[in-house]
Order: sequence, then structure tokens, then C-alpha cells
Amino acid sequence: MLRFFIIVYLTLSLLAILLYLPKLIGFFYAFKKPRHPRARTKRRISVIVPARGESKIIGDLLASIEKQDYDRAFFDVNVIVKDENDATIGIATDMGARVYLAREQTCKGDALDGYFKALAKEELKRYDAFVIVDADAVLSPSYLRELNNALEENYDIYITRKHAKNYLGGKKNRSVFSNCATLTWPILDDLSNNFRMRHEMPLNLCGQGMMLRRAVIEELGGWPYRTLTEDYELKLDSLLKGYRSMFYPYAALYTEEALGREENCIRRLRWLTGYKQCDKKYRDQIKAQVRARGRCNAGEFEYFFGVFPLLLYVATAAITMLAGIALAIGNLIAGKVLRAAASFCFLTAIPFLIMYTLLFLYSALAMLACRETFAVLSRTEKLFTLLYNPFFLLEYIPLYFKSVRAVHRGQPPKWKETERIEYDAPQ
Repeated sequence: MLRFFIIVYLTLSLLAILLYLPKLIGFFYAFKKPRHPRARTKRRISVIVPARGESKIIGDLLASIEKQDYDRAFFDVNVIVKDENDATIGIATDMGARVYLAREQTCKGDALDGYFKALAKEELKRYDAFVIVDADAVLSPSYLRELNNALEENYDIYITRKHAKNYLGGKKNRSVFSNCATLTWPILDDLSNNFRMRHEMPLNLCGQGMMLRRAVIEELGGWPYRTLTEDYELKLDSLLKGYRSMFYPYAALYTEEALGREENCIRRLRWLTGYKQCDKKYRDQIKAQVRARGRCNAGEFEYFFGVFPLLLYVATAAITMLAGIALAIGNLIAGKVLRAAASFCFLTAIPFLIMYTLLFLYSALAMLACRETFAVLSRTEKLFTLLYNPFFLLEYIPLYFKSVRAVHRGQPPKWKETERIEYDAPQ
């Protein structure tokens, strides 16, 4: 029985690695930077900030916007709130921002839709592009100038570089949990989006630091996305509408990461629940599109089958480890101590160590690909982050099952305010 499980584990693991090989090759694109164009003209950009009840922290963002080195005549700041008594309004207007009320908003999608539909056609046409920024972020001084440079490239949607706002302050503003959360961005962007962009596949989008051309908003007629992950919803809709997206790392903003484990789990549970909502909404439409065309393009194939190799390996390892524990217990009951030790070692301990090592190397590659983000960390902090991140990633497994249950019951996780951090303004 021990030999049987070893053979099954090795066979299925090898199959999973072979199927995952294209993505492994794609990791090398993390070290191929995209073009860095220089704009020949200045374009008008609307900075959109959904800011319901964000009076405590929006001042930091607005202060960073005032420090932009892009011509002030070519961008506007538009803040969206729900309540006319929101203290955010006074702060925003004092710093020269326009405020829009979206009284019926129940989610970020409602707020964005309320803003776009409040614009007259003439106002909409004043802008070449719209960038969405969360109220808890701060922008690097060159952010809007670099967005204007990005518009030299012929794409519909642009994703910008995300650094940790936590790293702009002292050690009290970061933890191993916030460091692992920060690693999420180079994993999604450097290790994935660089490859996707060069193969004309929709990118992993993020509603924080995302710019869209005016033509996209005009075609959409506003902002029709209402799931917990409106950015992932736009990605799937891009498969249907053919929107092209670009990862543009030269425009950087600083995003706030939660310090505690529980807060990070809540955030990731919301993501996974949103993904399930989007799959439920779009899967059949994408299938119908494939059937009508008679074949999958690269983006559709990745959507349907891209996660299969990973699931195959995780399921194989999990079943093998459980079998090792069961065989070890059975052998101990039978008094076969050596066989019990062999079962636990070869079927439980070694597969776990292999999985841990692979995730450790994956995390190290992500940190290396975006080493400028983590330069502020000490060697000890970097080491502890890399050692813990495999466990951080494995937490997605139980969180996934929670998200499935949440979608099935129609009870998505509720938003919970997190403790804010202090920071030093970027120079």
C-alpha cells in the first residue's frame, strides 16, 4: 500500500508539473520590463476616488495628488461619497477636489456607476482616461505623468505598480502578515501579468490603480459591475468584449496592507467569494462564445483550464498526506512501528516538505522580481516573510471552501473596517 501511494503521488505530481510548464516558463517574463514610452502630448485624466466614510485617511491621498509633477490643468480629482453629511466632503473640497454623491450605493461598483452617469456627455468627452484609486492609497509624485506616458501604448485598460504604504513608515507599520499580503502584487503582476500581456490575454486586474480609456466607459455606458470583485468581473468581461490590458510598472502607488492575520483572511475571503460570484455570472457566456467560434483562444483556455494543474497537484498531495497519516495510525495500532514511521515520512512529511519548498521558491522569485518594493525590509524580515508565505498561500485552500459555502448560501462576507497606519510621504 505504501508503494502504491508513492507511485500515484509521483505520477500525478509529474503530470501536474508538465501541465504547469507554460506558466513556469512565463515566470521568466517577470524580468522583461515592458516598454517605457514618453508621451508626445498631454492628455486629460480623471482621478476617481470612491471615499464613503474615509475622512480619516483621504487627506494623505489628496496631499500626494497635490505633489504630482503632471500639469494640474490636465487632471481633475473626483471624490465619490454616499452621504451629504460625510466629513470627507469638506476635506476634499478644501483640497480642490470635486465631490459626487451616490446616495444609493451599496458597493464600490454603485459608487463608480453613480459618478460616470452623473457626467454629461460633454464632460465625459473632456477626459481621455479615468484612473480609479482607493482613498487609503498615496501616489508617487510621477504617477499621473507616467499614466500619460502609458497612454502612448494602444491598450484599453492599464494596471499600475503597487508598493506597500506600510513601508513608508517604521517597523510598527508592518508585520509578517502585511509583508505576505504585499507579495501578492508581484505574484499577480510580475509573475503572471507580464506573460499575459505579451500573449494578448486579459490581465489579473485590480480596482486599485486601474486606468481605463474613455472609449471603454462609453461602450459600457457607466460601470455595470456589482460583485465583490468588480475588477475580476471586468477581466472576465474583457474575454467577451475583447478589451486589451497592460501592466505598466512605471506608474506606482502605495496601497495599505492589513497588519493582522484575521484581517488578511477576511480580505482574501472577500476576493474568493467575488471570484465565485463572477464565475457563476460569466462562465456560461464565455462557453457560448467558445462554442460559436469553435475553439478557445489563449485567454479562454487559461480561464477554463489554467488552474487545473495546480488543483491536481494540491489534491494529490493532500490525499497522499492523509493516506500517510491513516496508514501510520493503522500500523501503530498493529504494533508495526517502523512501517508507521515509513508511512508518515514518505506519504506525509516528504510531500508536505516538497510543497512547502516549491511555495518558498515561488515566493522568493516574486520578491526578487519586485525587489525595489521590499528593499526597506531587513534581511531578517525578508527571511521570515519567505518562510511564512507558503503557509499564507496554503490558507487559500480553507478560505476557498468558505467562499463556496458563502456563495451557495447567498451570504457574502461583510466589509470590516481595518485599523489605519501612519506613513511618511514618498519623496
